[in-house]
Amino acid sequence: MMDLFHNLALGFGIALTPYTLLLAVIGCFIGTIVGALPGLGPSNGVAILIPLTFSLGLDATAALVLLTSVYYGAMYGGRISSILLNIPGDEPALMTTLDGYPMAKQGRAGDALVISGVASFVGAMLATLGLMIMAPLLAQVAYKFGPAEYFALYLLAFSTLGGISSSNQAKAAVASCIGLGIAMIGLDTRSGMPRFTFGNMHLNDGIDFLVAIVGLFAVSEVFFFIETHGKGSAVGVKLGKVTVPWRDLWDSKWTMLRSSVLGFFAGVLPGAGASLGSFMTYMMEKSIAGKDAGFGTGVPKGVAAPEAGNNAAAGGALVPMLTLGVPGSGTTAVLLAVLMTLNITPGPTLFTDRPDVVWGLIASLLIANFVLLAMNVPMVKVFVRILQVPPAILMPGVTMVSFVGIYALTGSYFDLLLVTAFGVLGYMLRKLDVPTVPVIMGILLGGAMEKDLRDAMVLSDGDWTYLFASPVSVGLWIAAVLGFLAPIALRRIIRKPQLVADDIDDGGVRD
Repeated sequence: MMDLFHNLALGFGIALTPYTLLLAVIGCFIGTIVGALPGLGPSNGVAILIPLTFSLGLDATAALVLLTSVYYGAMYGGRISSILLNIPGDEPALMTTLDGYPMAKQGRAGDALVISGVASFVGAMLATLGLMIMAPLLAQVAYKFGPAEYFALYLLAFSTLGGISSSNQAKAAVASCIGLGIAMIGLDTRSGMPRFTFGNMHLNDGIDFLVAIVGLFAVSEVFFFIETHGKGSAVGVKLGKVTVPWRDLWDSKWTMLRSSVLGFFAGVLPGAGASLGSFMTYMMEKSIAGKDAGFGTGVPKGVAAPEAGNNAAAGGALVPMLTLGVPGSGTTAVLLAVLMTLNITPGPTLFTDRPDVVWGLIASLLIANFVLLAMNVPMVKVFVRILQVPPAILMPGVTMVSFVGIYALTGSYFDLLLVTAFGVLGYMLRKLDVPTVPVIMGILLGGAMEKDLRDAMVLSDGDWTYLFASPVSVGLWIAAVLGFLAPIALRRIIRKPQLVADDIDDGGVRD
């Protein structure tokens, strides 16, 4: 316990400096705006800001504070378009539309936004406390991992990547293979022989993580906006007066607490992320409340549950990233790339080698939660106005920041061509309904996964049964199989509440 307080004191000593506080406030503000804009989401927000972060010459702690504040802010902001436009700001905010938009149509848009903001605060705060307590414990367990265990852990991450957000597990597997294939480009780390470079000297060093991330997330979003501009626009609901619904908040207190705990552990699962957290918490509260509770018709608890769950899952996803080097979500995959670019290796040794980075980050997240609560309740009308920004103005700005940032970072015209190529690839994958997060994960983890497999084969003299030699590795293999099959059943369940909500919106019953 004394070590915990000592580490927290170290973290707050870093986080409470004026410079770090300013970065946290800026990150929270930008993140909320990014989350409020339909379709962008935290992954795109963090990806867009990465080149700018490196261009400013921020150190590791400052860069992580800024980007994780954007991450948390985007999770808060995603509820705004979900409630007012019935368009999720990102996938985790999908479940918020089920009761948030009906509340808005009933003239309670302000109440729904305040409830969701407070629930987001409770979920994110409890998740940050869970990160503070659980991450060091998991880091101690990770010391016992060998190459066979790490290989099985990476396999678990890939097998759960499809989650409930992808319509097809096979497509998620194909995307993972594409990412792993891209990771093989460059010089072999052991033999020094070039692989898949086709004689191009620019590819000898492999594909830069940041180039792939900005292309797949930010640039592909530009192409997608160009195609869908003016199509499928939703009719928004006027916000009206914003007041604090104290009674609804009090009635939802246990919902927020239950959802925060469940969402946190859903986020800790490698590859599961906030989408699973919001779905599980909504379904849990719906089953607890019973059929007569009216979930799907504008129930405050139906807003509080998924918002607490997805924000708690966002914090939980940082646990495997920091302790094991395995992202818990798409956004933490982007953050992992930042750490690797800064020559910081996530894993159990991070807590002993760079305690300033870890505890400075945790303390900054605690502060950022209060900043976000202060922003998202009294300033909610400011963020609602952001929804009126025309895409014709927004998307050229995104493109400019992406290309200028990458060129300032690498100084290579070839990387600009790669960014464009990855943007086209990301656009094509989205058109085919193939998730892009597994591609990023494959690029990030492919090298480490290959190294651990090779090390395991060297240690066992080529005996493949060594991969199943320990109880930990066997457990991870079993979890990987279950993690691949479980979302298939979960997706059948998640369609039901969405269909019910669609029926209510249409004013009738589907055939």
